Amino acid sequence: MSTPSTAVKGPLAGIRVIELAGIGPGPHAALLLADLGADVVRIQRAGQIPGGFDRPQQRGRTIVEANLKDPADIAKVLGLIEKADVLIEGFRPGVTERMGLGPDEALARNPRLIYGRMTGWGQEGPLADRAGHDINYISITGVLHAIGRKGERPVPPLNMVGDFGGGSMFLVFGLLAALVERQSSGKGQVVDAAMVDGALALSHMIWGMRGYGAWSDERGVNLLDTGMSFYDTYETADGKYMAVGSIEPQFYAQLLAGLDINPEGLPYQLDPAGQETLKKLFTERFLTKTRDEWAEIFVGTDACVSPVLTFEEATRNEHIAARGSLIEVDNITQHAPAPRFSRTPNGIPTPPPSEATPIESVWAN
Repeated sequence: MSTPSTAVKGPLAGIRVIELAGIGPGPHAALLLADLGADVVRIQRAGQIPGGFDRPQQRGRTIVEANLKDPADIAKVLGLIEKADVLIEGFRPGVTERMGLGPDEALARNPRLIYGRMTGWGQEGPLADRAGHDINYISITGVLHAIGRKGERPVPPLNMVGDFGGGSMFLVFGLLAALVERQSSGKGQVVDAAMVDGALALSHMIWGMRGYGAWSDERGVNLLDTGMSFYDTYETADGKYMAVGSIEPQFYAQLLAGLDINPEGLPYQLDPAGQETLKKLFTERFLTKTRDEWAEIFVGTDACVSPVLTFEEATRNEHIAARGSLIEVDNITQHAPAPRFSRTPNGIPTPPPSEATPIESVWAN
């Protein structure tokens, strides 16, 4: 685990971002921008200094307090908006408009502003004003239905596909694209980032396979959903697991070699009718050794076989440690800024502040 000691500004140094306090993907998007060097100011209600499990997500910020129901404080926020490049909000459609901080008001004060809106359902559509969470947003896209084993119910993939994959990552993508476009037009615009849209974009490969008849709506019978013996997890002798992703024939051959299985007489690798036979064979073989013994056998091969680690074990993984991919911030283990840049390296994330900064002193110069 890496603990950096010197700070270097990242590629977004000089970009000013206002984050209207929310939860989930909005703060995560602000974190990612801050990690890349943006100057992020989080505006939140008084007495809401971060604590608990959501504190690490608010690293790299300046925090100011404002009552967004008070016209005087709204005026102060509009004053900050005049100096900002980006604004992020994650409320239901129409909320910031009622506050007096909607896109029309903000862009009137600052025509170059990129106004980022992060929601699950989007700014329009029959569900736009409904509550929801990650599991709901991905449920209507087909993604949730596809995740799980044959004959079993769908399994929520934590909250990574909707909130963060389809949400904050696409918001950041949209904000950066709008900043690039602003260089030629000189004008800001509104970015409508909806998790349903992002989740659909993330599943583009599955939609493509489906279009060519290579993906079934039946769960657990396809190439990447545990339907194939060579793309699955297997329990080991010590109750742990190995991950197998030996899709290409040359990698599959190395899988069989590592398992000491003679390919002669086996069902064809991609034959759906042979998968139960292969799964039974692989299951029995993996149960003969511990996870770490199998990991050692497959070290240095291209079999695409790796140990399934816990979060705690990941902190000690040799590859992750060599890259410094985990760091300590505020005594909490968390990810290092990503991606990495050759000429404008990312800075070192600063801990979330323990007290608010007066709004009048932000970007005073």
